[in-house]
Amino acid sequence: MKAVVCKFGGSSVADAERIRNIRSVVQLDPRRRFVVVSAPGKRSKTDKKMTDLLYLCHELAGQELDIDEPFHLIRERYLEIAGDLEVGLDVEKLLGALNKEIRAGASPDFVASRGEYLCARIVADFLQGQFVEAADHITIDGQGLVMEGSYKKLAAALSGEGIYVIPGFYGASPEGEVRTFSRGGSDITGAITARAVGAVVYENWTDVSGFLMSDPNIVVNPKPMRTVTYREIRELAYMGANVFHEDAIFPVSRERIPINIRNTHYPKDPGTVIVDQRDTKDRVVVGIAGKTGFSIIFVEKLLMNRQVGFGRRLFSILETHGISFEHAPSGIDTMSIVVADSQLKGKKERVLEDIKRQLEPDRVDISSGFALIATVGEGMAYRPGIAARLFAALANAGINIRVIDQGSSEINIIVGVETADFENAVKAIYQAFC
Repeated sequence: MKAVVCKFGGSSVADAERIRNIRSVVQLDPRRRFVVVSAPGKRSKTDKKMTDLLYLCHELAGQELDIDEPFHLIRERYLEIAGDLEVGLDVEKLLGALNKEIRAGASPDFVASRGEYLCARIVADFLQGQFVEAADHITIDGQGLVMEGSYKKLAAALSGEGIYVIPGFYGASPEGEVRTFSRGGSDITGAITARAVGAVVYENWTDVSGFLMSDPNIVVNPKPMRTVTYREIRELAYMGANVFHEDAIFPVSRERIPINIRNTHYPKDPGTVIVDQRDTKDRVVVGIAGKTGFSIIFVEKLLMNRQVGFGRRLFSILETHGISFEHAPSGIDTMSIVVADSQLKGKKERVLEDIKRQLEPDRVDISSGFALIATVGEGMAYRPGIAARLFAALANAGINIRVIDQGSSEINIIVGVETADFENAVKAIYQAFC
C-alpha cells in the first residue's frame, strides 16, 4: 500500500482538541501512517508561540538571567495538552530535563527544536504510534542542506508497520549536534519524509483550505488555487506570497510527489495540489503576489553596450558591499538594478561613490519607494494577449509602471510600481485575470 505523509503545522497542534482532529484525519485513510508535527502554535492573537518562548529562554540563560517566567508558560502549555489528551508519557520529566539543559548552556538550535520534539512525543503517545527522533536520521550540512544519505537512514527507521511520528524543523550536523532549518522548516521535514518513504502524496495540514490566488488582505475573497506547479509556487513564494516553505519543494519535486495543502478543521475540502505539470487550458495565470520595500539603482552611460565588462564591474561593486539584487532590466545605454531596501541600509552613499569612481557614468542615482508584483502562470509566454491584458489593467487604473521584467523562466511577468500604487495595482491585475 502506497503511503501518505501528513505534516501538521503549529495551528493544527495548538491544543488538545486540535490534536484530536489529527487523530480523526489519520483514521480517515489507512495510508496516513507517517505524521510530522510542528511545535504548538498560537491559540489566539495574544498567545505566544512555543518556538519564540524557547528562543527567549535561551537568550535569557545566555545572559545569566532568570528563565522562570517564559519557561513556566512552556511548561503549563505542554502539561495542559498532555493532561487533556490523557497520555501516559511523563511530560513533567522531559520538561525538567529541558530546563536543566537550557540553564547549562544548550545551543539555540537544540533549545528551539524542543518545541517540535515535545509535541511529537505527546502526539506519538496519543496516536499509539512510534516516535522517531529526526536528529538521528536527518543530517544537515554547513549550508543548511539535507545530506543525501538522510533519505536512506530515515527510510530504514520508518520501514515497519503502524504509525510513525517525526518532529519537524530540525535534524543534526554531521558531528551529531542538533541543527534547525529556517522558520517554517517543518514543511521541509515533511518533504524529506515523503521522499524517504516514496509517498504517493505529501499532505500539508494547516488552518486554511489551500492557497488563494492573491492576498486576502488586499483582494476581497480571492479565488482558491486548486492546482499549481512546483515552479509556480516557488515564484509566488519568492515574491512574498505566504504559501509553502520554498525549500520544501526540492525533495518532493525531484520524485514528482504531489503536495496537497489541506485544512485540519475541514478535512473534506480538497485544498490545493502542487504538481509537476498542470493543464493550462482553463487558466494560465494561477496567482498574483508582490511585496514592497525596494529601491532602483539607475545607471546611464553613452555607448554602455560597447564597453566590455561594464555589467560585470557594476555587479562587482554590489558584491563588494555584500548586496544582492532582485532584477536588472537594461537598455543600450542604461541599466536599472532593483535592490531590496534592507540590502542598501547604511550603504547607499558608498555604493554611489564607488559607481561614480569606477564606472564614470553620465548619470547614476538611487530611488526608493517601489514595490514589485509578479503575475505567475505556466505557459504565459506562449499565450497571446497576456501582457496586453496586464498592462491595460494597470493603465485603466491610472498606475504608472516603472519596471517591466519577463524572466527567462517564461512563467511570470514582474512589474515595478511606486509603493503608493501597490495595492491598487494588485487589485487591478487580479480583476483582469480572475
